[in-house]
Order: sequence, then structure tokens, then C-alpha cells
Amino acid sequence: MDRETLRSVQQPLKQLYREKPEAGTILLTASGTLGEEGLSCSVLTGRAMVEAGLHPATGGDGSLACSGDLLLQALVACAGVTLAAVATNRSTAVSGTVRAEGNLDVRGTLGLDPEAPVGFRHIRLAFELLTDSGAPEVDDLVATTEKYCVVLQTLRCPVSVVVTARATAAGPEPQPQAQP
Repeated sequence: MDRETLRSVQQPLKQLYREKPEAGTILLTASGTLGEEGLSCSVLTGRAMVEAGLHPATGGDGSLACSGDLLLQALVACAGVTLAAVATNRSTAVSGTVRAEGNLDVRGTLGLDPEAPVGFRHIRLAFELLTDSGAPEVDDLVATTEKYCVVLQTLRCPVSVVVTARATAAGPEPQPQAQP
């Protein structure tokens, strides 16, 4: 996608959101199905079903996606798409890679040490870029990407998450009714 195509697609959306700010609030959802065999949860993404399970460090066999990896992958995807959009909007030619890595202490999630934190404590996001732009332009490109990357900003400024649960009794499967 080139700069003019991107702008022509985004311009009417920006105008709508200026005129009707409430139209700019969207609902994104994700859902998963608990696995019937083993410790897993299958999540339908826009492209494929992802089956997540325990990381080998917490008892998994490594055959399923780890939720921590999925979080880092979401960060990389969001930062990469955001950087590409910003570069396109600025007519800046850029290619390269985005990498995220994080440190977590699995003793926390395994309940072994009440002092050990649950979750990532440090995440590093790195861009390896190939461009003819100078350092100031690259620095500005990355700073703008940081500002507008949804996943990065959510991680930096955590939002309130409300957890609810509803349980229903699991009973015998309904039997088909005999037709008279």
C-alpha cells in the first residue's frame, strides 16, 4: 500500500471520528474453547485456530502455543504494522524486523514462591531497520510507532480488566426425542 492509498482509506474514517467521536470506539473480542483433552485452549484468530497450552517450563510438552509467546507476538505484530503505516504515511522506505523478548519467573505462576511475580517483569522491543533515512528520522519513526501502537500502550498503561465467571451444571447429554 502506498501513501496516497493509505490516506484515501483513512481520511473518511478520520472525518467520521471527528464528527462522531463515539463511532471511533470499537469492540474487539477474542474467545477460546477449553480443550477436552489435555491442558489447552483453542483461540480463533482472524486467520487460523491457535491452540494454547502450558509452556514446557510449567509442565507443557512444547506442542502448543504459550500464552506468553502469544502476547509477545501480538506486540511484535502491532508494532510492526504501526511502524509500516507511519513510514508509509511519511513516504519513508523502510524494511527490517521487529523483535520482542521478555523475562518472567515461572515460580510465580506455579505458586512456588509468594514473592515471585506472576507475569512478565521486563519486555524489550527492538527494531532492526533498513532505510536510507537518517538517525533523527528513524528515531521519530520509532517514537511515533511507540505512541500509536495499541498493544505497547496497553502494556505500558495497563487498563482495568473486569473478570466474571458463570458456571452451569454439566449434565448428561440430551437424548433425541422420539417422533410419534
